[in-house]
Amino acid sequence: MSRLVKNLEILTDADKEACEVMRVTEEGKKGSSRKLYIESYGCQMNFSDSEIVTSILQEQGFDTTSDHTKADVILLNTCAIRDNAEQKVRNRLKHLVAVKHNNPQTVIGVLGCMAERLKAQLLEEEKIVDLVVGPDAYRDLPNLIAEADAGQKGVNVFLSREETYADITPVRLNTNGVTAFISIMRGCNNMCSFCVVPFTRGRERSRGYQSIVLEAQDLFAKGYREVTLLGQNVDSYNWVSEDGSEKVNFAQLLEKVALVHPDLRVRFSTSHPKDITDEVLYTMAKYENICKYIHLPAQSGNSRILNLMNRTYSREWYLDRVAAIRAILGDECGISTDMIAGFCTETEDEHQDTLSLMEMVHYDFAYMFAYSERPNTPAAKKLKDDIAELVKKRRLSEIISLQQRLSLERNKQDLHKVHKVLVEGFSKKSTDFLYGRNTANKVVVFPKKNYQKGQYVQVLVNECTAATLLGEAVDSI
Repeated sequence: MSRLVKNLEILTDADKEACEVMRVTEEGKKGSSRKLYIESYGCQMNFSDSEIVTSILQEQGFDTTSDHTKADVILLNTCAIRDNAEQKVRNRLKHLVAVKHNNPQTVIGVLGCMAERLKAQLLEEEKIVDLVVGPDAYRDLPNLIAEADAGQKGVNVFLSREETYADITPVRLNTNGVTAFISIMRGCNNMCSFCVVPFTRGRERSRGYQSIVLEAQDLFAKGYREVTLLGQNVDSYNWVSEDGSEKVNFAQLLEKVALVHPDLRVRFSTSHPKDITDEVLYTMAKYENICKYIHLPAQSGNSRILNLMNRTYSREWYLDRVAAIRAILGDECGISTDMIAGFCTETEDEHQDTLSLMEMVHYDFAYMFAYSERPNTPAAKKLKDDIAELVKKRRLSEIISLQQRLSLERNKQDLHKVHKVLVEGFSKKSTDFLYGRNTANKVVVFPKKNYQKGQYVQVLVNECTAATLLGEAVDSI
């Protein structure tokens, strides 16, 4: 899920691929002679990593530029979770051929998951690429860039069991000055059969809680009013001191960040249904500034398909977790999901199980895809991608259509209620209106009047679409 798509409740493949790109949008002001331009594709973790990369290179004398034609170094931080994501990067590289032709000294690098998956193969396939750098090797970028300056191409895709970049203060890119990411862990141990992430980001390791709390404190002092704690599976966060005398799980970390300041909102992403505990839910209920919203990917509503996906939970387990969320946090807690249409051997009845699960949960929004086989994953090795593309597309269309109805129904439940909204900026349609989100991660638009970005505003919602709540401010906080 991406920060740039947080306001979209219903996403098709094309929508998601189009939205999930972040570019440097502001000129750096350090006056450095060497300029960095960076684009990020894919999930929030990639965007967060780009902020770490920028910090590392600024320490080496680089400044940022919003114009790739003026850059000395162009970096594409990539996603490999779907073939469409990789093709988007390859198309972007084609557009950069002219830049390389006009200035052969420009260093072009591919970072992240696609780099980790393809490794040196990328240098052979994409002749303009000088650097291929995996997610755990960003500290080596200054050395690799120096080698590229000398005419040598470089690859570092070493996966670490320790690297968390905890000591690096990210340079906030494309920031609204209100919301920010904090990476709390890296890697994934879950080995879902369809997913490349364990192979491109390595094993799980948790960042020390002290540095996370300090980063949250620093962000609040700088005027930020919301942080999102990031991990491939935040619920498996488990930090242990070197001597084993101190342990912090995710519920305890949530509490520590919530206690930074009551005016600092705390969100997190992503949760895994097998790991989210009642302790986490009770911690969310205890603190008003921990947002009542959970992204809880189901992927399928059928237990046999879930088993083939190696999700390690059943339909019944998933529904039990949803019941716990509703019991502890109430019906107003927002729940979103990921759904895959047309996974290997999926029958029509099993597809109907996905639709019925959606009806039972009543998701606020969803990220929905047709299954895309990824090379070297367990599913690619052991299962046959045997669902016709037309069938996948039809099933996906039915999932999207249902979610559109559910999103509208859920939003109608918010009508004639007052919502606490953190203002993030102007509405896309008019500077006469502001937008922000409520605790359930729903976008709320209302007339600007005298309210400012970064304020909490009480908004009475009187209209809605499937994507947005519309209202009038009744008071500021």
